[in-house]
Amino acid sequence: MPRLNELIKGRAWKFNDDVDTDAIIPGKYLVLNSSEELAKHAFENVRPNFARQVAVGDIVVAGENFGCGSSREHAPLALRDAISVVIARSFARIFFRNAINTGLPVLECETMNISDGDLLQVDFEKAIVRNETTQETYAATPFPPFIRGIIEAGGLVNYVKQHM
Repeated sequence: MPRLNELIKGRAWKFNDDVDTDAIIPGKYLVLNSSEELAKHAFENVRPNFARQVAVGDIVVAGENFGCGSSREHAPLALRDAISVVIARSFARIFFRNAINTGLPVLECETMNISDGDLLQVDFEKAIVRNETTQETYAATPFPPFIRGIIEAGGLVNYVKQHM
């Protein structure tokens, strides 16, 4: 489960605008339901080495409308076990909701100058993204307390179980 009270450090995996759910996880893998299995095929068609090279703590960074396309929950599940957070200028509404519901932290950050491979530090408490490579700092949209609680619980199902 994500620990949003800790600083996250990781390498940036840079993507452009309009990354759709088929790019995140190709449709042929929708028969898989395990996030660990899905993670092995994340970005397979657009960055074939992603699943083999991504490291714990790494961060996906993108432009506008990340997660557009179909409403499949498989897309955030494929990323949840592979990376620590997705940072984008904006998210497709249904992807954003699915990410929260599955426990994948997603941060909106309008202004950022981040290149592929930059070392980033994310402070969820302060909603700050720091590019350690360029020494630049960016403000992100902080999580409201109820969304923070869902993410920290590991997703909506776990959150509901904990609060019954």
